[in-house]
Amino acid sequence: MSSDQTPADGESGRSSLPGGSVTRSVRLAALPAAYAGRAALNLGKRVTGQSAEELAADMRQRTAEQMFTVLGELKGGAMKLGQAMSIFEAVLPDEVAGPYRETLVKLQDAAPPLPMSSIERILSDELGADWRQRFADFDERPAAAASIGQVHRATWRDGRAVAVKVQYPGADRALMSDLNQMARMGKMFAAWVPGLEIKPLINELRDRVAEELDYLLESNRQRTFAAAFEGDPDIQIPHVLAASPHVLVSEWVDGTPLSAIIANGTQEERDFAGSRYERFLLSAPARAGLLHADPHPGNFRITPDGRLCVLDFGAVAELPDGLPTAMGRLLRIAQDGDASTVIEGLRVEGFIRPHIDVDPQQVLDYLDPFVEPARHEEFTFSRDWLRGQFNRINDFKNPDFTIGLKLNLPPAYALIHRVWLGSIGVLCQMGATVPVRAEIERWVPGYLTARDPAA
Repeated sequence: MSSDQTPADGESGRSSLPGGSVTRSVRLAALPAAYAGRAALNLGKRVTGQSAEELAADMRQRTAEQMFTVLGELKGGAMKLGQAMSIFEAVLPDEVAGPYRETLVKLQDAAPPLPMSSIERILSDELGADWRQRFADFDERPAAAASIGQVHRATWRDGRAVAVKVQYPGADRALMSDLNQMARMGKMFAAWVPGLEIKPLINELRDRVAEELDYLLESNRQRTFAAAFEGDPDIQIPHVLAASPHVLVSEWVDGTPLSAIIANGTQEERDFAGSRYERFLLSAPARAGLLHADPHPGNFRITPDGRLCVLDFGAVAELPDGLPTAMGRLLRIAQDGDASTVIEGLRVEGFIRPHIDVDPQQVLDYLDPFVEPARHEEFTFSRDWLRGQFNRINDFKNPDFTIGLKLNLPPAYALIHRVWLGSIGVLCQMGATVPVRAEIERWVPGYLTARDPAA
């Protein structure tokens, strides 16, 4: 069913996503108002003698509670934003992260499903009226439901277990509506996680909506990844069996989700998963010419034979020449502490505009979260370490705070930056000890041959 046909729920002009577009907009729009109401309530409490710290903590917790309730029940942009934000859960203070960590995990791969009657209509439109003949059996209960589609387990006609991903009708309209609504909710998010820049994140999600809705494009990218990693002892990419604009059929792979390892894994399991996770993200550009740009834990599993299974290729950056050589070169120079040369290289790459003056050492200090892990043969990523880094660069009293306002993010590096920063967040959630330097030396070009980037 195309997005401009009558929705499966039979209500003209309303999205087929559970809840309907009108209800979704009302519930999202109510969030800023509820935040303002809590602020007024807290002003009243202040008169009674509660401390500012107590009031702030109370407001953050109540805001988080309502926000996650809405994000957890909606699909579309709300779920997509929830998934993106869940990567940075490790930076949250305990009083906020503790009560809602479980909800953040649920945002990664769970949502109310679409009824089977609607799924049947989509499969008939996309694969033909005889679509059931392609399968030996088809489980009508969804195995997973996420931001723009849900997954059913089935058996292909040749006996292989497969995952059938079906896109929700009206997902395009719902995504844009939700993201436009949430763009107006900056103050609420700022109260929840001070320093977290929601506007650029939402803008990036909006820019990539078309790509993530195109399952044919996703299938081609998944096939490229699968061919590049065929036979790899550490990484498994499911092969695609069939695809249409709104349906994608690929091999089913069992495994333990990274979210489960984060929640309950032993230290050995965390270290193992973290090493496989970093290896895939760093090696894919060199091996496939593509970067998997959606690093949240819901897209990864550890299989029974110890491989990292990678899912969902809707968000992918094309890097036919691999990661930029300047990236590895500047990382090594920064690691060596040569601040002035780093500044020259950042100007060449467009991170610092020509008319902007910066203190070289402050820039080097600001970049420490990216540089510090590479200084060690093995690095232990932890919540405490990430919170310290996050709080430092977002403390307006700290000289490093102003550096972030002066740096520019070139478009060519936007998704690379998202993956690099997001993977650090996930590794800190895992508390994994990872052989960072060996992986960087192997997969990041320019690191071993660092020289003056302006030469």
